[in-house]
Amino acid sequence: MTKMRLAFLSLLSLIICVICNASANAQQSYPMIMSLDPVAIQVGTTTDHVVKSRYDLWGTTDVFISGEGVSAEVIHPELKDGEDPPSITSLTIRVTASASAQPGVRDFRLATPRGVSTVGQVVIVRDKVVHESQANDTRETAQPFELPSVICGAIEKAEDVDYFKFNATAGTKVTFHVRCMRLQNRIHDLQTHADPMITIRNATGSTIAANDNYFAGDCYLVHTFQQTGEFYLEIRDVRYKSNAYWEYSVEVVDRDFVTNVFPLALPINRATTVELIGSDLAENIINLDPKYTRVKQGSQSVSIPMGAQLSNPVSVYGTYLPITFESAADNNSVESAQEVAVNTVHNGCLEKEADVDYFAFQASKGDKLTIDVIARRCGSMADTYLRIVNAEGTQLNSSDDFTRGKRNYFDSKIENWTVPADGTYYIQLHDRHLRGGAEYVYAIRLSYDAPTFELSLDTDKTQTTPGTGGVVFCRVTRKSGFAGEIHLHVDGVPEGVTATASRILASGNDGCVVFKASPDVAKGIHNVRIYGTAELELPNGDKQLLTVEAAPYQETYMPGGGRSHFPVDVHTVSIADPSDLLAVTVSTSEVTITPGGEAEIDVEVTRKEGFATNVSLDVIFQHLNTVYGNSLPKGVKMDGNKSKILLTGDLAKGKITLVADESAEAVDRQLFCVMANVSLNFVMKATYASDPIFITVAPKNETVDGAK
Repeated sequence: MTKMRLAFLSLLSLIICVICNASANAQQSYPMIMSLDPVAIQVGTTTDHVVKSRYDLWGTTDVFISGEGVSAEVIHPELKDGEDPPSITSLTIRVTASASAQPGVRDFRLATPRGVSTVGQVVIVRDKVVHESQANDTRETAQPFELPSVICGAIEKAEDVDYFKFNATAGTKVTFHVRCMRLQNRIHDLQTHADPMITIRNATGSTIAANDNYFAGDCYLVHTFQQTGEFYLEIRDVRYKSNAYWEYSVEVVDRDFVTNVFPLALPINRATTVELIGSDLAENIINLDPKYTRVKQGSQSVSIPMGAQLSNPVSVYGTYLPITFESAADNNSVESAQEVAVNTVHNGCLEKEADVDYFAFQASKGDKLTIDVIARRCGSMADTYLRIVNAEGTQLNSSDDFTRGKRNYFDSKIENWTVPADGTYYIQLHDRHLRGGAEYVYAIRLSYDAPTFELSLDTDKTQTTPGTGGVVFCRVTRKSGFAGEIHLHVDGVPEGVTATASRILASGNDGCVVFKASPDVAKGIHNVRIYGTAELELPNGDKQLLTVEAAPYQETYMPGGGRSHFPVDVHTVSIADPSDLLAVTVSTSEVTITPGGEAEIDVEVTRKEGFATNVSLDVIFQHLNTVYGNSLPKGVKMDGNKSKILLTGDLAKGKITLVADESAEAVDRQLFCVMANVSLNFVMKATYASDPIFITVAPKNETVDGAK
């Protein structure tokens, strides 16, 4: 073994020790939900479910479930007289789904003395839930169920194969819909996701049908049984891998099941007619009444009224723009392209293999256009590829996948395309893998471009305790030439908590909101709305106020120690019991600095008695040298060599030294704070924020008291 390799291994061991010690010695952490068992509940029932987590669940007071019609209570184990409260990572909750609860997937969180948990998911279903028994790993021990049912279990051990048996008569069409991989996107520390597959076997064990991937990595299978008899449903990971947290639900129904609708784009507040796409549909043309099917703007799931019952949830796209439809005539070439207008949403379908759809539109030189294809975001099978071509078929622009906020999507989008000359242009659209069929529906939003922006929050929760603060960073993605300043706002701030919202400078990407809980604030968790406004000057000189919602993202732990994100519904502010740090005190709330100068901030943390774990100080939010939030003015940074940012053992005092480049721009009172971080694991950390601090960068030749 070489000296270099020995040195590397020694360094690696040291890093691992530091990480493990940081995690082990941290006294407090909010729970990180890993699974719910069983993951589904039938409407009109009350059932017990077990939440499993990283870190302690003892003392959980409330369960918050998104949407209406579903509630839960905590079932704590009873303590004997004199017994100390245990530390538990498994907790029973009693969930009630009303008869009117809409089926679909809901987010849930737990309120605990250590803060609000990460997000978990629960599936609301119409049919009886059959929970996996412990002995169903062979056909001989297969667990029986009756149609229709929802099978819940877990791929919890190596080479696990779960068997369930049922009876079917000849001619019966049965739909099998698996949710497994999709339920794991929000789990913070799962790293490897399940890749389930299902197999249907007859009484002798022969395979009569199987499916691997359909809805992303999840399965969907429709099978018509040719004989009457007993059959087996087999579910496993396609790689024979396992994880105790790989929960699944399998809807097994012998009735209609809707996968998509056409048109995919629906009008808001107007009646319309849709064609249902799926299996065993007794009726597939439905007149939608907006009083009962409330379509909102953007992508969403709705249940379609089908006689006396509602369909399973299906994805649609709501719009106020005029809606048009792909014609029945051929549109597979430039010559046969269908005419569409700008500022419309056009519905189409790649109805056969290797289908290529063309649409023609008129545009003038200098027009700026956005072409947004909505497909996979709304449950379509299409993985679209978009091209803009001229009359000769020459490509002018193209798009495969696009990024929104912190996530990549399989849909296509071309933004801020400048038309080179007056004339006719063509949209060409096909599936990336040249597939097609009724479920390959799409909608194309063709619109004139205008400057705008998107906002994303890192993260989805702000943890505070009485007397301490927390911070959330908001990042802008500027669109179509927008270059202005954005002011952040917060609605729904709980009583006893203050929220100081900053701006995102025209030269910056990030702003922040600093929350501070008063010493006598009541404990609880509260959902807040964070949004941004900006003033846009129109070509005619008028002013337009843009208002954009900030999308919350939950951070997730990726293989190798990386940090990723997944969007969730709301941002939550938590006020929990006093934790490892009781206060983060700074020497000033106003900092003034000149280009080429520096400024110092003394920092003191108040540790909880007995807490002697390392605390690191920072003014930007970062991990592995990637910056996730930095609200400091451009050209201002912390000088690590002149700062004292690592407080080891029981040390309480540190120092932040800010330096400004010679080119730092003048800024008046930009908001930031000092963060004191306690490691929870290699990725997640508990962050305590100081009171708000405002930094002013004075003009270069101005004399500033107290600045060097």
